[in-house]
Amino acid sequence: MGSATTAAEPADAEVDVLLSGMVFLDIVFTDLPEAPCPGHEIWAGGMGSSPGGIANLAMAAARLDLRTALVATFSDDGYGSWCRDILGRQERIDLSRCRTIPHWHSPVTVSMAYAGDRAMVTHGHEAPVSAAELMGTPPRTRAVIAALDDEAWWEPCRDAGALVFTHVGWDPSGVWDRGLLDRLAGCHAFTPNEVEAMAYTRADTASAAASQLSELVPLVVVTRGHEGAVAIDQTTGEQADVPALRVPAIDPTGAGDVFAAALVFGTLDGWPLAERLRFAALASALAVQQFGGGLAAPGWGDIADWWTRTRNRSGEGDAASVELARDYGFLADLLGAHEGRSVRRADATIAQLADLRSDQRRPPRRRT
Repeated sequence: MGSATTAAEPADAEVDVLLSGMVFLDIVFTDLPEAPCPGHEIWAGGMGSSPGGIANLAMAAARLDLRTALVATFSDDGYGSWCRDILGRQERIDLSRCRTIPHWHSPVTVSMAYAGDRAMVTHGHEAPVSAAELMGTPPRTRAVIAALDDEAWWEPCRDAGALVFTHVGWDPSGVWDRGLLDRLAGCHAFTPNEVEAMAYTRADTASAAASQLSELVPLVVVTRGHEGAVAIDQTTGEQADVPALRVPAIDPTGAGDVFAAALVFGTLDGWPLAERLRFAALASALAVQQFGGGLAAPGWGDIADWWTRTRNRSGEGDAASVELARDYGFLADLLGAHEGRSVRRADATIAQLADLRSDQRRPPRRRT
């Protein structure tokens, strides 16, 4: 695998990725036969529960062996205690800068997936403590993932050499104020979806939007759902347009977070742009085939399983698998570096944990 870019390396970095945001309890119903309506009860074909919100992104990063630290508040209620236990004990996420708040209840989201889309109902209150107050002096981190329209808690990290990967949410006002893009100054990467990118730039296509945005930030990745992603990396002069993998999707919750975490992984390792996008597309494709947001994020065991199946089918002459084996050949060396880390996705119910034996629980790799 060739090296295409050199990522920032803060001296003696304590973590690879630093995140901050609100942790939700996500309850996900999938395979609904129709939309819920007043006065009727319908049965869902599947259901899962997991930590959600910023936890989706934290879990996706940690599953890839990125040393991940989270800055967030938790409630002292049952939901908050369970989410904190899952994130800390199971997912090995650094929660040392988190705080438990008495008498503040956990935010909850119920997601209902049907007809290829989803509807969500959420209840919660603003966190009583800001990210900056929780964090204090930030850890030395190689990267930060943050929302462009959120509190700029990450600026000290950027000033210390961390790469800032940022995204933006839907604008319900429909204004799509281009002035928001001024906040990209000093950021390394911007990862909007094509609707957001075209709305902010007033461009007619995702590629044209990416071209405009590349004038504002070194790395632009515009995601296009089932059409894949287009990207421009000004630091290397690369452009790439990579298709999505065709898979039976049952729950899109957290797929964007999984994509972002995989993109950060490849960028920190200095991969060529097309390989970064392919890896992110694979990770998100594996995620949407399971229930439950963060708990559906693939680990190295899941990626190894997919690669083994793909190579076997390629050897049997399956045309689609032959093409995939060619495009994803870089996985062979990558998986060898993670041999022994067989963590796989958990069943997304409140009672199940990830499939990782106690003798395999070791600290994430430290880069040298």
